[in-house]
Amino acid sequence: MQLIKNFDPFKILKAALKRGGEFADIYMEETVNTSIICEENRIEKVISGRDRGLGLRVIFDFKTAYAYTNDITEKGLLELADIVSKAVKEGKAKKDVPLVKKIIAASFSIKTPPSSVDLLKKVGLVKNGNSFARGFDKRIAQVKVVYGDGFRKMAVVNSLGQWIEENRTGILFLVQAVAREGDVVQTGYEPIGGVMGLEIFEQNPPEKIAETAAKRAILMLKARKASGGKMPVVLSSEAGGTMIHEAIGHGLEADLAQHSLSVYSGKIGEMIASPLITVIDDATIPYKRGSFFFDDEGSPGQKTILVENGVLKNYMYDRLTAMKDNTVSTGNGRRESYHHRPIPRMTNTMIAAGKSNPDEIVKSLEKGLLVKKMGGGQVNTVNGDFVFEVTEGYLIEKGKIGEAIRGATLTGNGPQVLKNIDMIGSDIGFGIGTCGKDAQGIPVSDAQPTLRIPEIVVAGEVR
Repeated sequence: MQLIKNFDPFKILKAALKRGGEFADIYMEETVNTSIICEENRIEKVISGRDRGLGLRVIFDFKTAYAYTNDITEKGLLELADIVSKAVKEGKAKKDVPLVKKIIAASFSIKTPPSSVDLLKKVGLVKNGNSFARGFDKRIAQVKVVYGDGFRKMAVVNSLGQWIEENRTGILFLVQAVAREGDVVQTGYEPIGGVMGLEIFEQNPPEKIAETAAKRAILMLKARKASGGKMPVVLSSEAGGTMIHEAIGHGLEADLAQHSLSVYSGKIGEMIASPLITVIDDATIPYKRGSFFFDDEGSPGQKTILVENGVLKNYMYDRLTAMKDNTVSTGNGRRESYHHRPIPRMTNTMIAAGKSNPDEIVKSLEKGLLVKKMGGGQVNTVNGDFVFEVTEGYLIEKGKIGEAIRGATLTGNGPQVLKNIDMIGSDIGFGIGTCGKDAQGIPVSDAQPTLRIPEIVVAGEVR
């Protein structure tokens, strides 16, 4: 069923541009979401809702006027257009906006749409995850299980005459287990998710996710405290791409680069990383959490090579930042909902796989640290300095994986670490998350192969 109806979008766009402006677009969406949260051994929240609204934008002199409404009537939208147009300086009215092309996007095949599954079955999945995690070990003291699904029908119509429509289905399931023994408290966390339906549980049942989270929490209870100092570190492909997402990903978003808020500002064509490093942002990978056919401005989702063999090749652009640099959008204009204007955001961001055998990378170290799972972190995009938590790590001794350690953090500088990486595995592993920027949260994936960093500061106990 067509999302935009009962009003002429081109009439609204013309009204929005009546006082001037280089570009205008309408973003309309209708969403249906379900969220279930289990804490304290009981279902705490079951929320199911539907929302429908529209955002209207005019770009003028490289600035944005944006307003949104859920009054989807021609009268209400003309009033919205007048509000937006008043933010634009007086200028010559635009000509009529013709329909050049209307595209109904393809969609990933969804085997079991969330809408086809009864709410009680979804609650049962959450309960199964909770009971399994709690029963895994008597030292599991707390468990939190979150289930979320969503269906978004979106349409973008712009003053170039383009009309794009796409439907998106997404799902998220995560388990967080807290283990306690004496004064020691450790947490294990494991999420799954992507652009898919409940078929995700065929390969990843709730019990499996719960077991992974609980096992990680118990493992860290028995782990010894990490020693601090400089040492070689191997980042496993299982660690997820937190490092690439934070240490370089945000810095390659064009708005930060253009405002000199990135350590990579103005460095296109320069060697910014090891020749072994190629960084890609790719919205076209099927079923990943950051995947789509068109971004939230109607630009095609695409594979963008950001860094090739260590050389900075491109930034991630939306329409506005592309206009500023006299280039084209890379399909990275994203928004949380119609309440928000689009901005440059990552999709599925990764370091490409290399040629080294992952096992040989571990064997190459006489002594060091293996990071099997990364936690949260912080990065200063201006200078590239970062701090990342290690939620599952092991000592490497004489080329073999030794005992588990806890309490380690990695601190360093993103550009320097990327230049120092000297071995890249032939494997690759994905992680998922919800990326926050400008008070907007969007679904993303990140990935990396096994990496060897010859030296990095590991914060822990000083010995």
